[in-house]
Amino acid sequence: MATESALIFLGTGCSSSIPYTRCLIRPPNPPCHVCTQSLTLPPLRNPNYRCNTSLLIDYCPNDATHKYILIDCGKTFRETVLRWFVFHHIPRIDSIVLTHEHADAVLGLDDVRAVQPFSPTNNIDPTPIYLTQHSMDSLEKKFPYLVPTKPKEGQEIRRVAQFCWNIIAEDCKQPFVASSLKLIPLPVMHGEDYICLGFLFGEKSRVAYISDVSRIPASTEYVISKSGAGQLDLLILDALYKTGSHNVHFCLPQTLETVKRLCPKKTLLVGMNHEFDHHKDNEFLMEWSRREGISVQLAHDGLRVPINL
Repeated sequence: MATESALIFLGTGCSSSIPYTRCLIRPPNPPCHVCTQSLTLPPLRNPNYRCNTSLLIDYCPNDATHKYILIDCGKTFRETVLRWFVFHHIPRIDSIVLTHEHADAVLGLDDVRAVQPFSPTNNIDPTPIYLTQHSMDSLEKKFPYLVPTKPKEGQEIRRVAQFCWNIIAEDCKQPFVASSLKLIPLPVMHGEDYICLGFLFGEKSRVAYISDVSRIPASTEYVISKSGAGQLDLLILDALYKTGSHNVHFCLPQTLETVKRLCPKKTLLVGMNHEFDHHKDNEFLMEWSRREGISVQLAHDGLRVPINL
């Protein structure tokens, strides 16, 4: 097993994931090239097949032990386990960090039991989850059986995923620790009526993960900008559409403007819809990177990035 930390991109697609179902059951004329191609190649040669955006931090501190920290657990979580946990030899999840409580970030939580030890009586150590109070209030309604309560008399035991719920602040000045890794919350707007979290982590290499964003407040931008608290080694950033704009997500024009403003050493994009053709659009981004002097590329499902955290 490797003795270095790494980031593994479990998913890089939008909420609907790619291929879009409607492009296959009601094909447009001409057919959607990206969605059609995404079903014709095996996973290792198929960067246009995109599950819900999710990142696994394989954190290997100085003692060479591995801690596996999952950021978001959306609708396609089971599929990512089958595709990428097996391929990258990921044996478990040590903790989960949630950006927000939308379906593409949380609806796979029920399937986490598949990567926990088996116990018909739920007698296992629960997996810590870190989330805001707003997300906690929502998940208590979505998954009441996953939030521990005192059992009623005569209530049957049912095997479900076991979690320990930990509330974190929407505040850059209130970091928390998940499986020995310090993370700093990065509150951003996901539409002007909704706060979502990104996360800053890494002492030796500074990494910022911002998956769902339409605007970065000035206080958050300062923490992750070269002209503010210091240059990022890696920025992972939202880019839903290739052109135009969207009310709750960055699209490529806004994404690239943000990259120029923050000036990280390297940027990998996530959250792409079916307008993005991985190889073709990475050629465009390579030219943009040469022109601007900032490295930007599309990430893809299964991508493993070694990094010194």
